[in-house]
Amino acid sequence: MSPTPRKLLATVLAAVVALLGLTACGGSQSSADNPYGLITAGQLRVASLGDAKPYTFTGSDGTFTGFDVELFRDVARRIGVKDVEFTGQDFSAILPGVANGQFDAGVAAIGITAARKQTVDFSNGYLAGYLTVITTKDSGIANADALAGRRLGVVQGSLQEAYAVKHFPQAQLVRFPDNNTAVSALTRKSVDAHFLDFEAAKAYLTQFGLASVANFPSFDAPAGFAVRKGSTALKAALDKGLAAAMDDGTWKRLHEKWFPGTPMPAQYLPGGNHTATPSGQ
Repeated sequence: MSPTPRKLLATVLAAVVALLGLTACGGSQSSADNPYGLITAGQLRVASLGDAKPYTFTGSDGTFTGFDVELFRDVARRIGVKDVEFTGQDFSAILPGVANGQFDAGVAAIGITAARKQTVDFSNGYLAGYLTVITTKDSGIANADALAGRRLGVVQGSLQEAYAVKHFPQAQLVRFPDNNTAVSALTRKSVDAHFLDFEAAKAYLTQFGLASVANFPSFDAPAGFAVRKGSTALKAALDKGLAAAMDDGTWKRLHEKWFPGTPMPAQYLPGGNHTATPSGQ
């Protein structure tokens, strides 16, 4: 016997309700499996730099390492994520890549500034240091005042670029995608000096026989992990993991490993106020 129209309609409605119920259950399970809203559940995709020693760089085998890399992997482990995939980018591409959802995080000693917070959110700060001007020993540049009218290299989109625009208005800024390219231009004398992070400068000074002529504190823009806007759960987890790494001495151990002899802000040490703005210690 053929079903009546009323019975057929009831059957169809029951099937739709069942399907909606399964969909809802599946969505709930997905959320539980991916509490941080990652691109791929259980994996952190990270935009970084491959040439920024000792923060983030690739070794001879192509594996990412450095202070920021080891610290981020430790924090990721603390929040339950063991699969962390680093991808090298130009510095200027890191924050856009995080903002548009290509990456879950940006990790490259990225200074937290008001302008950058318009694009992405940041974890609490985890590193503060100095900026430095390096040049060839025969350039005639002995201090920051001598940069007037000279060609000064900066990495595009970096904290150094923003600082140079504000404090070295008489210098002719030449923008590069990374430090290696800029230092190569410096050794060829295509630029007269290069402005970069103090720690990153150390290796270049030794390798190429260059000179450091001026250092500037950058405690007003501590580095943080960048995450996509609105990634509340991920940011909160990273902040908690960072605080734990500082409290148990992991941060201190990694800092001593990668920055031997460099002063450490008390805020990042066990017992410190980890959310405070580092002072110039």
